[in-house]
Amino acid sequence: MTAVKKILDRALTAVCVVLFAALVIDVSWQVFARQVLGSPSGWSEELAKYLFIWLGLFSAALVFGERGHVAMDVVVRRLPRTAQLVLAVVVQLTILTFTGLALLWGGFLVSQLAWNQNLTGLPVTVGPLYLALPISGALIAFYTLFHLVQILTGAERPVADAEPELV
Repeated sequence: MTAVKKILDRALTAVCVVLFAALVIDVSWQVFARQVLGSPSGWSEELAKYLFIWLGLFSAALVFGERGHVAMDVVVRRLPRTAQLVLAVVVQLTILTFTGLALLWGGFLVSQLAWNQNLTGLPVTVGPLYLALPISGALIAFYTLFHLVQILTGAERPVADAEPELV
């Protein structure tokens, strides 16, 4: 499972870099067309919106893979190890539940509803663009299950390592 995670981390990092580069190029073109050519590009704004959404969702999945999401763990760090373990399992199961309901199931439903809906600025339909939701949901679910197993087997600490505290 660790080997799969490493491969997925690398692939997801590459996808995020490509999406970010495409977003920079697209927005640069949009500014150039508007300011220099005096003719704003209608399709570039639409593309930038969807590139930004995909980048945000895939980057969020990558952060979940690193256990780098925002956590208020000041109180949790002071709890006994057993309580930290129970709380870590509850948190991972809560993330998995939300991911399953909102991103996987909800994302699939919204993608199906909009599958044939046309975009005004791009020659594609909206449905495939909404697939970012269930795809990122599947990635987050994998990472959550990975960390849950790691926590339960003792390979990871219940509370993710953070910046060292100043004493």
